[in-house]
Amino acid sequence: MTNTSPSSARAEQSAQPLLVLVADDNPADRMILGRLVERLGHRVCQAEHGQQAVELFIQQSPDIVLLDALMPTMDGFEAARQIKLHAGEDLVPIIFLTSLTETGALVKCLEAGGDDFLTKPYNPVILEAKIRAFRRMREMHQTLQSQRDVIAGQHAGLLRDQELAKIVFDRVAHAGALDDACLRYLQSAYAMFNGDILLAAHRPSGEMHLLLGDFTGHGLSAAIGAMPLAEVFYAMTAKGFALRDILLELNAKLSNILPVGIFCCAVLIELNPAKGLVEVWNGGLPEVMILGREGQLLQRAASTNLPLGVASRVRFNPEPVVMVMHPGERLLCWTDGVIECRNAAGEQFGEDGVLQAVAAHAGRPDALFDGLLDALERFHGSPEDDISLLQVVMPSRDLSPPIPPASLGTAAQGGHDWQLNYTYRANAIREQNPLPFLLQTLLSIPGLRCRAGSLFTVLSELYSNALEHGLLNLQSAWKQDSDGFALYYQERSARLRTLDDGWIRFSLDHQPVADGGRLVIECEDSGAGFSAVSASADYAGRGLALIRALADEVSFSAQGSLVRVVFHWSLGHTAGQ
Repeated sequence: MTNTSPSSARAEQSAQPLLVLVADDNPADRMILGRLVERLGHRVCQAEHGQQAVELFIQQSPDIVLLDALMPTMDGFEAARQIKLHAGEDLVPIIFLTSLTETGALVKCLEAGGDDFLTKPYNPVILEAKIRAFRRMREMHQTLQSQRDVIAGQHAGLLRDQELAKIVFDRVAHAGALDDACLRYLQSAYAMFNGDILLAAHRPSGEMHLLLGDFTGHGLSAAIGAMPLAEVFYAMTAKGFALRDILLELNAKLSNILPVGIFCCAVLIELNPAKGLVEVWNGGLPEVMILGREGQLLQRAASTNLPLGVASRVRFNPEPVVMVMHPGERLLCWTDGVIECRNAAGEQFGEDGVLQAVAAHAGRPDALFDGLLDALERFHGSPEDDISLLQVVMPSRDLSPPIPPASLGTAAQGGHDWQLNYTYRANAIREQNPLPFLLQTLLSIPGLRCRAGSLFTVLSELYSNALEHGLLNLQSAWKQDSDGFALYYQERSARLRTLDDGWIRFSLDHQPVADGGRLVIECEDSGAGFSAVSASADYAGRGLALIRALADEVSFSAQGSLVRVVFHWSLGHTAGQ
């Protein structure tokens, strides 16, 4: 007696009949079994021996095989093995027909591929129950196969979509200056999408901005914030914004778009070869190291800030650490995946592993990057997290980016005869940087585009002198060593936060001439003037020396609170300026 419910029994009776292969060398047994199967509503094909059973299986693809164990030509054991081989992934139940009762013989049937037994003489009730059970099993297997194929197709489609998204992601994220000769880096993704992100771009005045970030998690969910982060980073750097302004915008952007629990640990760096300075902001990543020309450890910049996307604007600190960095010295930074990778014993590589690699390459700094990679590979062999490693060597050359060509025609000569005056008072000076806006205004004149770097450098130095010496009364003489630089920029941040009076005024006067134009820039502040106009120390007055070198004419008021700079440009010579 079976446990089949009336509804399931009716469903099976209304289903399509099965094709059952009956293989037995005894004609009487074969006929009896065939009749029993037909009375159950199924179709039958019959074989006299194992070889014929295999051939019929290949030709007709039966749903169930009833197979005698002992037959001439080819016995049931070999026939079962070949039938299973031809069936492949399809489930074709094989029920052995046997009078064998020894345990070893029954085990042999199972090892040959059998799924069940039917002993002689045949019991019609048991036969019906077994066919019904195997029918349900076969249908379930077919359903699973169908669902597997659907899932496999959807997975393949998802992979194609991810591959396309990865192409777009890489083109956006790697659209900057990562190919610069002063950089070496490694990014090893734990998944198709990397939770780590590395960006590099040039400011118009020649400094380089770098961002090494590590989003929480792995894969697509971890990389989801990289697109807006890269967009903001590249756009603001190209327009000349300082590191502080970019940090504020990045934090606000990620705070608005990322869900709770997703944030970006990051290091942002501004490399300034012209002044021999590096600015480092570290929010949640391991310590940044600065190494000397012989590979010795000089300085560290630990994480003193919250990651991007965590703190509100009021709580967020965008002030970087400013350090001296001479040509040939190198900066080394990495994500958590480097120090958290484990060996077979479960030990972490750790910061000690990095320091050991640094010490091992003392006197051979050019081999340090490859040596650190070799040490990591020997330690873990296979990473468990995204790994990113960045090395930056301070160049002695200018890092000014190439200026895209502009169409110079009659439009360059007409419509650009104007004078503009902008006054920035204390509240605006505390909250915003006017330089990108001033630069974009000047670059509306196509003939000045090729001098964008020089213009931005001059604007930046004028504004810095007016702010730092005129309004904040900082002393350039402090900047004689690393401690002096730290004091100078700590005081700058503190005094800027409390600035409640004073102003800086820019006047831009452009007049077209026959073959080009003449631009006059005046910068004036309400303070006591520039204390560094005639200074000759290493860093004091360096900004004013840059202005003299880049402009065609420079003049100062008696106390230095007003600077007048003149640029001349010509349609026939702009490309070479």
